[in-house]
Amino acid sequence: MERIRNFCIIAHVDHGKTTLSDRLLESTKTVEKRKMQDQLLDSMDLEREKGITIKSHPVTMRYIHDGHTYVFNLIDTPGHVDFSYEVSRSLAACEGAILLVDASQGIEAQTVANALLAMQGKLAIIPVLNKVDLPSANVEKVKKQLEDVLAIPADEALYVSGKTGVGVPELLQAIIERIPAPNGSQDAPLQALIFDAIYDTYKGLICYVRVFNGTVKPGQNLTMMRNGSEMQAKEVGVFTPHMQEVDVLKDGEVGYIVTNLKTLTDIKIGDTLTFSQNPAQTPLPGYKEIKPMVFSGLYPLDTKDYERLKNGLFKLKLNDASLTFQSESSTALGFGFRCGFLGLLHMEIIQERLRREYDLDLIATYPSVVYHVYLTNGTVMDVDNPLRLPDPSHIKTIEEPTIKASIHIPNDAIGNILDLIREKRGECLSTETLDEQRLMLVCILPLNEILLDFNDRLKSLTKGYGSMDYELSDYVASDLVKMDIMVHGEPVDAFSSIVHRSKAEYQGRQLCERLKNLLPKQMFKVPIQASVWGKIVARETLGAYRKDVTAKCYGGDITRKRKLLEKQKEGKKRMKQIGKVSIPQETFVDILKSNIE
Repeated sequence: MERIRNFCIIAHVDHGKTTLSDRLLESTKTVEKRKMQDQLLDSMDLEREKGITIKSHPVTMRYIHDGHTYVFNLIDTPGHVDFSYEVSRSLAACEGAILLVDASQGIEAQTVANALLAMQGKLAIIPVLNKVDLPSANVEKVKKQLEDVLAIPADEALYVSGKTGVGVPELLQAIIERIPAPNGSQDAPLQALIFDAIYDTYKGLICYVRVFNGTVKPGQNLTMMRNGSEMQAKEVGVFTPHMQEVDVLKDGEVGYIVTNLKTLTDIKIGDTLTFSQNPAQTPLPGYKEIKPMVFSGLYPLDTKDYERLKNGLFKLKLNDASLTFQSESSTALGFGFRCGFLGLLHMEIIQERLRREYDLDLIATYPSVVYHVYLTNGTVMDVDNPLRLPDPSHIKTIEEPTIKASIHIPNDAIGNILDLIREKRGECLSTETLDEQRLMLVCILPLNEILLDFNDRLKSLTKGYGSMDYELSDYVASDLVKMDIMVHGEPVDAFSSIVHRSKAEYQGRQLCERLKNLLPKQMFKVPIQASVWGKIVARETLGAYRKDVTAKCYGGDITRKRKLLEKQKEGKKRMKQIGKVSIPQETFVDILKSNIE
């Protein structure tokens, strides 16, 4: 056990975690040269295309040093803020962490967030400056940031290039020396932490575990300490990086257990596995339950695809415990599902996987968050869909979720960024200087305001150098209203949204204008209105087709023409009383797409 090291690689997006793990796999000869490919641990097509890690990937490596064979259990983690729960799960299974910092970009928002997670977990941290081979690398500046921002001694930092492999042998040496060996007991009752789970079509449910005490073999009956469900271990193994069956998983090791369970709902990630006959006394500390933050309706473009969408969501849920969904119907869009996601990137990835893996064309409604609605009768409602908001006469107050964001920006962009924060109804709590070129702002912002375009605008205002990390803060009472869009006096439920009163008029006007440009003309004038609790705040009028009824008149008295025009006017008036406007499917798609983009 003294020769086992459990560690993960944590960093900001694009700082080179997966590339460095490629070099570690190469150096320890875990993967043969001929089978080596870039971003080996990113197995999903989407991960390779977008160049990001979405799921944590465990791998066991064997490294021979001074005649001794060491076992390295590495977990490659995602860097994007939407997947920070994956990072916290991986950290709980490790004794140490490699904190990777890009030597040309310096410390970014997620670097700070992930380093703090590792410090809270009391992990041994090895600071590593990556990409030192780049001409733009500024090692001295980044070392100073390590000390100033994270209070990590700069002389502990190692210099590595994940691309060329420079400094990798020294890093492997540092892993042996600086990361402590696990301290468990083989004779104690089994305690294994489930840090992830996937569903395999052939094998069933597979738990990714870190064994803290005891050993586990195939055929043993296991139980979960928190939810009490029973299971049998059918197979145990390690990742090399593909699953490889072994006879026994010992304390201190990271591996997988194939169970006889059928669905992911039977297990709870973060729970502790122990023996059914001789259970451990206490469960291991898990992690806080992850709750969806962003909700959106997903509807199939073709109503015949409803069952395929349902099956697709069920299958994605098997490998992604953070996705939630329930069926709902809309008069405009038909039957679909209300889905909960961790953030916009998570939502985009789920939609993309449904399109690719299940060949579905989807419409997504305007994303919204969960509001707490306090009613006059003393009860509290959680509302994630504007259509479920009760009548205003029954509402006492509405609270919206806020986030605490730390935003890293260049000094010269501070004016523009403060304007952006004010525009999004946020407030800046503090500013901190990172070095002579960069600042860190700590702000409180409503979650609803950052959903759509905040990150894009942050990037464009800072010329691509800005970065943001956030965590959920408190619920705050706010002057929120439900805005409906009415076409010819009929509300269209697919366009309803919950907005702040101060922004209702502006957003209503924008939406009405867009609808006016996209809706096909009718034989009569069609009013398009935005209303807040029944009061009209914006209006556009869609002009009518006009047949030239005077075309056959040539010469003669003007009253002949007037008579025909008056007759046409009467007809249109009658039509307007009985006229109904049907909105084509393409209009919904165009409006909802442009809203989300």
